[in-house]
Amino acid sequence: MKKSTLFVFSLLFLGASVLAQPELSYAQESTVQTNNNQQLRQLLRQARELIDAGDFSGALAIYQQAASLDTRNARIYSGIGYLQARQQNFTAAVTAYQQAVALDPNNADFRYALGYSLANAGDNAGAAVAYRQAAALDPKNVNARIGLGVVLLRQKDYTGAMNAFLEAISIDRANWKAYEAVGSLLLMQGELKNAIAYLQTAAQLAPRQSSILLNLGSAFLAQGNLNAARAEFERAAQLEPNNANIPFQIGQIYQAQKDYERAVDAYQKAIAINPKLTAARMAIGDIRLQQQDFLRAIVAYSQVVEIEPENAQAQYNLGVAFRGRERTAEAIAAFEQARKLFQQQGNSEGVKNAENALRQLK
Repeated sequence: MKKSTLFVFSLLFLGASVLAQPELSYAQESTVQTNNNQQLRQLLRQARELIDAGDFSGALAIYQQAASLDTRNARIYSGIGYLQARQQNFTAAVTAYQQAVALDPNNADFRYALGYSLANAGDNAGAAVAYRQAAALDPKNVNARIGLGVVLLRQKDYTGAMNAFLEAISIDRANWKAYEAVGSLLLMQGELKNAIAYLQTAAQLAPRQSSILLNLGSAFLAQGNLNAARAEFERAAQLEPNNANIPFQIGQIYQAQKDYERAVDAYQKAIAINPKLTAARMAIGDIRLQQQDFLRAIVAYSQVVEIEPENAQAQYNLGVAFRGRERTAEAIAAFEQARKLFQQQGNSEGVKNAENALRQLK
């Protein structure tokens, strides 16, 4: 239960989805008159057309050309940063936004964009500084508080993160991301009742946001309310049909309820989405083994071993299934491979189990 909860939680905070992407302020011609004004005006118009058409790489080339004509225009550097970030070039985006901030240090939007780029580049400490500066310049900036909370959370400053998220709610009580962030942090800390309350508020504000439903389902799962958890995961599956982890979670719930055929069906849906999701294949094998349906257990575990040859537990379980079918030679080979892998992994209990199984067969 706890592992599933933390898995969904990590999806929210280790990714960038909760961080609001900076907006683009279109660059304008500098107030400083130069001989290049006409050319600059034409370049900026062309860049705007390319951005509106979604041609970010083309627009970036134009902005870089414009920067060579007007080196004191902060918005041009901001535009470069925006376009680099849109193309996932976050280190380059950081450099551009730093230039924009140097030229216009009191612009809260530039500070926020710098924080966003630093956060996505993995510099959480630097991002925290930029987010705080953005918040100081713009006390109503909700996204700066949420961004600050996220990077503090990554640094395990849970108190600081919670304070930042609660500040965001105090500024905008209709911001679903802030409620989801508080609820998810409470979920991680095991405060399930309060977590569910915040997540339910977030779900009311954004009923079609699947991440909220995933976290809410995880909270119910950790609480032991399997029916409520399944209902939330099923709602999330309707919104995000290509996420293999959702039917996998549903399968785990059905399996815990001993509704094995529905569990297998859910696991198969997960595999159809992600054929390399070996956890789902292992779970099917475990169910078939428990049902003494050894042939289908062999199929499931063989598929796991094919994808993950170093999976010692799959090798051991495969040996159990072969033994159940009285395919002794294959069972011995599987147990010997399992023993070897367990030894390499330092799993003494696994080694002991494999050796006991071999003694029974030889």
